[in-house]
Amino acid sequence: MKGIIDSTLREGAQSPGINFSLADRLAIAELLDHLGIEEIELGVATSHDPELPALLAACRSQGFKARLALWCRCLHSDIDHAAQLRPDILSLSIPTSVLHLHERLHKDLNWARQRLDEAIRQALALGIKQVSVGLEDATRADPDVLTQMCIIAEQAGAVRIRLADTVGIASPQTIQTLVRQVQAACSLEIGVHTHNDFGMATANSVAALEAGAEWADATVLGLGERAGNSRLEELAGYLSLATGRKNYQIRLLRPLCERVAQATGRTIPPQHPLIGSAIFTCESGLHLQGLTRNPATYEPYTPDQVGASRHLLIGRKIGKRALSDKLQSLGCQLDDQGMAKTLTLIRDQATATGRPLADQEIWNLAASQG
Repeated sequence: MKGIIDSTLREGAQSPGINFSLADRLAIAELLDHLGIEEIELGVATSHDPELPALLAACRSQGFKARLALWCRCLHSDIDHAAQLRPDILSLSIPTSVLHLHERLHKDLNWARQRLDEAIRQALALGIKQVSVGLEDATRADPDVLTQMCIIAEQAGAVRIRLADTVGIASPQTIQTLVRQVQAACSLEIGVHTHNDFGMATANSVAALEAGAEWADATVLGLGERAGNSRLEELAGYLSLATGRKNYQIRLLRPLCERVAQATGRTIPPQHPLIGSAIFTCESGLHLQGLTRNPATYEPYTPDQVGASRHLLIGRKIGKRALSDKLQSLGCQLDDQGMAKTLTLIRDQATATGRPLADQEIWNLAASQG
């Protein structure tokens, strides 16, 4: 595996209502680089983005470790413009499904094959160091067409194929099958670009990597068209905390997501994986008991790993054993009868007030039974 390609500033910026300023773009790119993301797609290679040259120059002046990438249509003028910007890698995009070629572009497969070959050779001839090929709508394309396009890309000098699940219809199993199909057809690096229309974008990215793909696209907070894309915070978090990949500074996920949320006017839900404010908050008795005695019973990773803290709440869901542990921590001991009465009082008061109880309230109720 090579790593994650962040597309927040390209795909994410296409989300309705989002308009990143140059300051936003640079701040997000800096945080991505500090996080350890291997490749950052800074935008679309077009003269319609007058701030893109300044963004590239600023990233280079700060000595980013991440590769700086641009996305580009297979148009002569766009490729010429991209060559002037000198990205580390240029991702050319071309449709592969008949639906997209016929209905959107009014072109046929012969045009796609020829245009892809010409576009790759043009980019390399203009001095672009590396070319990646994004096969749009790959999950709805004819398998034989995909194979042909991969072979053309390899022979023309591309270094990577990026398979796009453009409308998010793939499952982890179908993504793995597609990756293996491309592996059998060529020796290029393989990446995936997954959409979240059925809520499987991150799972599909992980499945692709497990099948041998080297790269997976992601966007911060899952920004992107329609339901968005694979979430960078989930993908980087899973690779670090579940598989042991050490190169990502996971504690930076929260400030990165907060910066993107600020720039886009979005709110981060309390239960958002890895970065939500409430993911280490617990009130149910069974879980409280386990967390008090050994947090690993109900936590896949520790709060400090993601810059969070644990909050164990005592309220109407409290159980006898969890209450016993809590009272012991407060230095209060009761017999079985006192414990049972205190348990009832806590549940009743929490129900009446609609909130968990503070330590002093718990102490007062327990003391009344002492």
